[in-house]
Amino acid sequence: MPAYTRVSSNPGDSFITGIPANKINLYDMGNLTAEFNTQLSIASVKDIQVRHNAMEAARIIVQKNLEKTLGVSNFHFKVNTYPHHVIRENVMATGAGADRVQQGMRQAFGKPVGRAARLHTGQALFTVYVNDNPVTVKFVKKVLRIAMKKLPGPMRLVAGIPAAGPSKKDSGKE
Repeated sequence: MPAYTRVSSNPGDSFITGIPANKINLYDMGNLTAEFNTQLSIASVKDIQVRHNAMEAARIIVQKNLEKTLGVSNFHFKVNTYPHHVIRENVMATGAGADRVQQGMRQAFGKPVGRAARLHTGQALFTVYVNDNPVTVKFVKKVLRIAMKKLPGPMRLVAGIPAAGPSKKDSGKE
């Protein structure tokens, strides 16, 4: 389905067509049913855009290291943001006589070249849930620092206790 971009007098021009496929394959990895008592996240220090291929590269590094060392049942790894924003590029002609063909910035809407997730200050991009073992927490921090090198902009590690999800008692059904 094409993405909405603006209001136009011609309804067909209100959408971007030919959006590239999302490169992120998995958003929840590891043990999805177990409860863990420690949460470690990569959070943005300022408002930035992260392209989907950078997110996928960092995700692969984290997932492979966690599965190899901790095993699939000892962690829950979650990608928190989805790359909704479509990135466009106004392709310019190059070579001899290009200035005769090109019209500069006239009608410079551009063709879709990728996707990006927009992160706000303090927003978590990845979250890893593990049990509170000092060796495990130290290893997860090391893996997340490696992943931060694959991401643009300044990032920081945030450690904490996961928020309790809604229990069956609180659901309103008695």
